[in-house]
Amino acid sequence: MGEDADFQVTVEQIEDYEFRVRFDPEGLPGLSVDEPPPVGAGAGPNASRLLAAAVGNCLSASLLFCLRKSRLQPDGVRSTVRGTVTRNEAGRLRIGALAVAIEVDGLETGKRALRCADLFEDFCVVTASVRQGIPVTVSVSADGQLFHESGE
Repeated sequence: MGEDADFQVTVEQIEDYEFRVRFDPEGLPGLSVDEPPPVGAGAGPNASRLLAAAVGNCLSASLLFCLRKSRLQPDGVRSTVRGTVTRNEAGRLRIGALAVAIEVDGLETGKRALRCADLFEDFCVVTASVRQGIPVTVSVSADGQLFHESGE
């Protein structure tokens, strides 16, 4: 994404706490979001889960991009993001931390893969932005073997 890659998202109430999200550019499928019970009906993910999905997606895509640029072709990339909810000094709920575990299938963890492991997080726009306020830890495993850890 370049510096001039501004974007727009429209969020419109459907009913109670359920909202419809529309993305630009036009033609992308929308998304229903909702708060879990008892506040909402749980008709879709809530904002905290969307944030976790954005972090996981950004890191996965960034790692995959680096691996492919390095002429490595993994069989698949899967991320699991665990969010921790805490209360701040005023007693308000906040996302206290995100822990991302990335599993790469079919990847030899040689010199090129290790170089990507050292670089990819810095190119993830979302994670770098979120880290300014929320601790994010990242681990990367290839076929069950841990080969990268970072974060606070």
